Amino acid sequence: MKEAMAAARAAFSTEAASIEKMAAYFDEAAYERAVSLLAQAPRIAASGCGHSGIICQHFAHLMCCIERPARFISPAEAIHGATGYLQAGDVMVFASRGGKTKELLPILDICRAKDVKVITVTENLESPLAQGADVVLKQYVERETDKYNAQGTTSTSALCVIFHALQAALIEATGYQEAQFALIHPGGAVGERLNAK
Repeated sequence: MKEAMAAARAAFSTEAASIEKMAAYFDEAAYERAVSLLAQAPRIAASGCGHSGIICQHFAHLMCCIERPARFISPAEAIHGATGYLQAGDVMVFASRGGKTKELLPILDICRAKDVKVITVTENLESPLAQGADVVLKQYVERETDKYNAQGTTSTSALCVIFHALQAALIEATGYQEAQFALIHPGGAVGERLNAK
């Protein structure tokens, strides 16, 4: 149990250190372009596999919470008609740490053919998903929290931070107001607090 608790404690410092170092890769021009595309997009989609896909679902919800119409598109469903959701001028957000996720490459081709703008979040700026994007946001992961450096832990947190940064910027860029969120979020403790005003 001593070793287990040491591993648990180390996870906090491992993730915190990685996220702090990722801040050094913050490219203001790239984020400005990404925020501009997202603010103007009639619709937003996000896609990724595994842990990245799960966080893409979170991103789609974050967008809906500030009234940017968004949905997660499963890579499996994307090539069976789900990309019909996307129209010219919309934005697709890809998340792939290595930038080579095979399931996402056909979706990239569809986006290019339909004039859908692409934002890719990846560590690999030379990857196919980065090279085919309109905007690339650099992800950085020093190491995962497990001793084998194999589980999608720190990488998941890093991706979350990038998506949270985009939402924070979009709130400012679009002038989104707390009263708007109160209307669509009457539930839970947050809803009670917002609507008590």
